[in-house]
Amino acid sequence: MRPLIVLCSILITFTSRLAYCGVSSERLERFEYSQVAMGVRARIVVYAASQKSAELACTRAFARIAQLEDVLSDYRPHSELIRLCAKAGGPAVKVSRDLLKVLLKAQQVARVSDGAFDITVGPLVKLWREARSTRRMPDESQLCSARRLVGWRNIEIHPTNSTIRLKKPGMLLDLGGIAKGYACDEALKTLKLYGVRRALVEMGGDIALGDPPPGKGGWLIEIPCAPVEKRRQELANCGVSTSGDAEQFVEIDGRRYSHIVDPRTGVGVTHRAEVTVIASDCTTSDSLATAASVLGPGKAAEWIRRHYPRARIYVRVAAGEEASSLSPSK
Repeated sequence: MRPLIVLCSILITFTSRLAYCGVSSERLERFEYSQVAMGVRARIVVYAASQKSAELACTRAFARIAQLEDVLSDYRPHSELIRLCAKAGGPAVKVSRDLLKVLLKAQQVARVSDGAFDITVGPLVKLWREARSTRRMPDESQLCSARRLVGWRNIEIHPTNSTIRLKKPGMLLDLGGIAKGYACDEALKTLKLYGVRRALVEMGGDIALGDPPPGKGGWLIEIPCAPVEKRRQELANCGVSTSGDAEQFVEIDGRRYSHIVDPRTGVGVTHRAEVTVIASDCTTSDSLATAASVLGPGKAAEWIRRHYPRARIYVRVAAGEEASSLSPSK
């Protein structure tokens, strides 16, 4: 995912860093912190009454992200996700509240996207990571074997007792298209628990936005995919995610492939498009942006309009590609 550009009120150094908070007489100061998490630089911007309160809230928010990485990562050999996958083909496994919530959301998006978003894509992602490294297409027999393990219907979820069953031995789940969005949302919730509501959490191409900065209608976000007149928008209390092959891609035999794997073909998507989705929360925007990238510019905008009418999507296609879905949803 490509990071969005966050402007003005969160990046400019003010002549005075103190601002008044609406009708409150309490002065709020801007603070920014960052750490590496989930393979990217996680950034938190807050407005707080003091450095002490800002540091406490942000420390707890980063700790929450680290906790979620131990749950949702497919890179950490002892994460809860990997432990679940190790029991694929066996009986149902009791899982944490966080993993259950993410899988329920992922399955909901998988259903309405007819499998364009599919977290069981792990075996194919594993092959494609190797292909990107070697710049050689996976062997067809390997692709066929991996495809047999992919299919969102092979996950059984029992919410009442918090259990998950992966039906086929060898199944691997990949939460790369939803985990960062969920982590941003949970970090934002943690900040609010510590009294910091005017906040922004950014991880890669995902941004969770809380209440706006003091005296502003929203956080000023630049959306490169949008038409010029809508490129800079003031947004608050929502999620914003961008997905596409602008930065992560590979060329094999003269053809450009994205890092995003199409669960239906087993290889990286080839449509040259960048997608930004604005939704009620970052878990939703992250998963929808991933699904839209797989669906392609010809279908993504209409799909989101139909199934998520409150969300907004912007699509920018590369030169020479069809541009029929460049307009945002209403």
